[in-house]
Amino acid sequence: MNETNTSYRSIVKRALSGHASLGLLGGALLYLIAITGSMIVVHDRWQRWEEPEIAETAVLSPDAAQASIPRALELEAGAPQTAHLYIRMPTEDLPRAVLTTDNKAWYVDGDGEIVGREAHSWTEFVMALHINLTLPIVWGMILVGALGVVLAALAITGVVAHPKIFKDAFRLRSRHDPQLARADWHNRLGVWTLPFTIAVAMTGAYIGLSYAGAGVLGTAYEKGDIEPVYATIFGDEPEIDPTPAPLPDIARALEVVQTRFPETFPTYIVVHDPMTRGQFVQIIAEHPQRLVYGEVYSFDGDGIYLGKVGIGDGEIGRQAAASTYKLHFGDYGGIPVELAYILFGFALAAVTATGTTLWLRKRRRKGLPTERMEAMWSVVVWGIPLDLVAMAWLRAAGGPDAPLVLCFWAMLAGGLALAAARPALFSRDQLRPLLGIALAGTAIAHSIAYLPQASGTWAINAGMLLVAAIAMAPSARAFAARRRKQLPQADDGNPPCTRNLSHGHDLEKGIVPREAIE
Repeated sequence: MNETNTSYRSIVKRALSGHASLGLLGGALLYLIAITGSMIVVHDRWQRWEEPEIAETAVLSPDAAQASIPRALELEAGAPQTAHLYIRMPTEDLPRAVLTTDNKAWYVDGDGEIVGREAHSWTEFVMALHINLTLPIVWGMILVGALGVVLAALAITGVVAHPKIFKDAFRLRSRHDPQLARADWHNRLGVWTLPFTIAVAMTGAYIGLSYAGAGVLGTAYEKGDIEPVYATIFGDEPEIDPTPAPLPDIARALEVVQTRFPETFPTYIVVHDPMTRGQFVQIIAEHPQRLVYGEVYSFDGDGIYLGKVGIGDGEIGRQAAASTYKLHFGDYGGIPVELAYILFGFALAAVTATGTTLWLRKRRRKGLPTERMEAMWSVVVWGIPLDLVAMAWLRAAGGPDAPLVLCFWAMLAGGLALAAARPALFSRDQLRPLLGIALAGTAIAHSIAYLPQASGTWAINAGMLLVAAIAMAPSARAFAARRRKQLPQADDGNPPCTRNLSHGHDLEKGIVPREAIE
């Protein structure tokens, strides 16, 4: 029996050690990915928030879509000929049509007129942070995919390392010793969000590592060419014929989809090699109540239907691969699912933040120096959101071409360096209320500046005010407590109430592992 207990404790200890090592290895990057992932669940609304002055339209007719193409191409006179042309159809979340070429992107109104340049560079920057950490797309997505594997491993080792984690799923001692309370928050949030964490970790790993997998398969079976690998899922393209030809008839193609497949909702029009004899049109249309991102219907340049790829009703592997995107980004089920993904995403960020904080406090209890590391971790936890707010202001002041990527990483690196040099200036209690003030100021300033266009942005500003209030609440409570101590207290002769909190007693019950708070 003793050997069994010793073996069990050894497994728990090794799992806890592996859990801490994995958390430290990717903690900062996982935190960044969790924060930005929570934000881009509603990236369409962020796009409206960033450019609220753009006129909106609920519908883009086939004729208007057709008319928008030559008007956009006229604005690109002198630019390199585009190999692909995309029209994003208006949706409820983003009631704006967008025409994109290889060179630029333009907003289109309901009549097919160009009404402005699409320039939501801050939203794209936040999305790039989540998808590829602003690195070159292939290598960045592979890294993010690998971090998805790390996150799944963290979730599994976290459960193994805490044998009573499910039994104590609803035991939260938020008013106990700060270290014990923090451990409870870490464990409880980890349990409550476990299905979500596993789902987003595995789908994120699949999406990110698909590039590496396609490369391996292409090398093994297609002499290094990955296009045939992707064609097995997304369909292939016909041979290129660069002979000049008139514009494709996308109006006819749209009408065919609306007539033959009335249950679908077209979301994208893709024109491959426009104004050449080899051009062909693909219309991506969503199917209600399905997780696949949409079916792809193909047409030639004259708008004649050629068939569909089979994403919605083809092989089960193809359908599964096409379902990972909506499942990962929460793009299904409407507002309730979006809100759930946002809350779970922030909870995952909190689990990541508290996990590293627990490890740092554990080192401090052992007498090891942690002041600089704690200050640097505060810059990660509170400085990253602050930097994102600063980049929004930089975008507003410097325009859509402001160097957001360079400035973000420079600010973060500078903050970490200063925290290492002057740790006393970068505590949580200093950075957290600063974040709240920045968020509240941004929301209020945006509401005042764009009051006539507030209908599409009020939810974002309200959300920022809510987060600002949460960030500033601890400082407000601490200030109120100091004020109460300064006020004269009535002496009724009764001794003050005390409460004896025995951490050792909690440990004997096995509520939390001893290693978590030692």
